[in-house]
Amino acid sequence: MNNLREERDKLAKEALLGIVGSFYKQFEDQAVPNIVLPTRTKANIEYNNNSEVWVYGNSTSTRSAKTVKGANQILKMSYTAEMLIKEHLENNRGSTLRELYYISENWDIAKFREQPESDRMIEDLEIITAMQREDFHMRPEEDGATMFGSIRLKETTTRGERIIHCRDDVGEGGYQIPFNVDNIEFLDHDAKFVVAIETGGMMARLIENGFDEDYNAVLVHLKGQPARSTRRILKRLSEELGLPVLVFTDGDPWSYRIFASVAYGAIKSAHLSEYLAAPAAQFIGVQPSDILDYDLSTDKLTEQDIKALRSELSDPRFDSEYWKTQIKLQLDIGKKAEQQAFAGKGLDFVTQRYLPDRLTEMGII
Repeated sequence: MNNLREERDKLAKEALLGIVGSFYKQFEDQAVPNIVLPTRTKANIEYNNNSEVWVYGNSTSTRSAKTVKGANQILKMSYTAEMLIKEHLENNRGSTLRELYYISENWDIAKFREQPESDRMIEDLEIITAMQREDFHMRPEEDGATMFGSIRLKETTTRGERIIHCRDDVGEGGYQIPFNVDNIEFLDHDAKFVVAIETGGMMARLIENGFDEDYNAVLVHLKGQPARSTRRILKRLSEELGLPVLVFTDGDPWSYRIFASVAYGAIKSAHLSEYLAAPAAQFIGVQPSDILDYDLSTDKLTEQDIKALRSELSDPRFDSEYWKTQIKLQLDIGKKAEQQAFAGKGLDFVTQRYLPDRLTEMGII
């Protein structure tokens, strides 16, 4: 595992040096430095039949030093590449995205004006190098999500290797997923499927009710819109272990986008869809039809909800009969429901009735 890490560091360094080298070559050739990037919009994502996920299409934009803005971006990219090479890769150190913003305070005119600008710069470097920010030793600001279930793994950390059973060796909080999931090696498991859960309350309910033991399930807490590490581990569980991944969220348009980011990739990070998305993932609920079938407690759709649902009808990630039927039904009934609405039927209803029925219907159990 350590050899693999060293190889990734070497590749990352070479890729970053290649960017700066291309600028130098353009200067040598007396050409105005420029760089070409894909356009990051919904209109420029397309389905890749081979990987079965949504990726960026052929639409591009050029950043050129012909303009002050373009020259500034190229300057900042050069400074960022130098920092990542000299501070991170050569010294085995790392920084958070927030720290990068503050590090740039010492870069004079190359400093970032706000953190979203430095965040976008890291995304640009990922796109250009076809690598991930984790390869540059960039860490997220917040802790990752958690996993709970009968699976044993080996994690390589900066302080050595450790072997962990994700149920027997952890408390009810679960095993905390590290920011770089590729430092994990799966050793063995008894799992039959994975349930990725949007809310902490529902995660706790399934653990308390013993759902993981009753059905040999691995439970993964998404913590709302899932972090990249969470999406990566779901992809690995799906593809390396061959486990069905079921995504269990609230019944609203924002939660459907959580599912889409897991299964098809997010528009903002479409350059990483083949690395992060698990196209075999399925949506288990809460479905709009569940609101009627189970007479769930609901809230009225807001104007923002309605706008988001209508937008999803034109989103290529939701271009299926299933999603069109469910979204149109939700617009018709004008209601949304949370996962916790099942508690109105009893604290055991979700684990003894709803999930077993849905899993049977989907052919999982």
